[in-house]
Amino acid sequence: MYHFQYATRKQLSSARKDLIQIINSVQNQVRQYFTFQFHFVGSVKRNMVTYDVKSNVGFDFDVNIQVNDDECQFLAKEIRKKIKLALNKVAPQYGYDNAEDSTRVITIKVKDRKNSKILHSCDFAIVNDYIDDDGNERQEYIHFNKKQNSYSWHDQLQGFYLLDEQADWIKDCGCWQDVRNLYLYKKNHNNNQHKHSRSVYAETIHEICQKYGYYD
Repeated sequence: MYHFQYATRKQLSSARKDLIQIINSVQNQVRQYFTFQFHFVGSVKRNMVTYDVKSNVGFDFDVNIQVNDDECQFLAKEIRKKIKLALNKVAPQYGYDNAEDSTRVITIKVKDRKNSKILHSCDFAIVNDYIDDDGNERQEYIHFNKKQNSYSWHDQLQGFYLLDEQADWIKDCGCWQDVRNLYLYKKNHNNNQHKHSRSVYAETIHEICQKYGYYD
């Protein structure tokens, strides 16, 4: 069991400021190939960033990098590789290690090597919003297949790209404290070290929506 608590805005402000500067620099570096917007998402957007007071895991941020217009037609590998390369040029200037690839995201971390501790980290998902053939709003992300060393656009699970709408619905119902309580519980009982905060947050929103009749 972990000992996660919610971080305060004051604790997060300096790291968030650095991340914005890093992302702005990445935008400038890849501008000749494609452009993108970025959004802090999930627990970050809802002021629900956590950190474990008794372990070596600090707080983490989730950011969506959204490729503009039709520029997502660039090869998925090209987009993700160029963003990762740009992060590796910039992030170390702010104390971050080189970027790490996982299935859904690129991650950068600030480490306290002396005490074997991750102070904080940021997960970047590269996404694209589009309308499918039936007129439905959809979202895809760049998926990394480590075994095949390949990159491709995969449709996002519905639970991820409807999160803001669902979170607003829960708030309107006056049940947001249930979200905060369940999210913290899930973080403290998560035994899957590969499950990122954005996935825990999505699960939490889904369960609270089920509990209060969003899907009825």
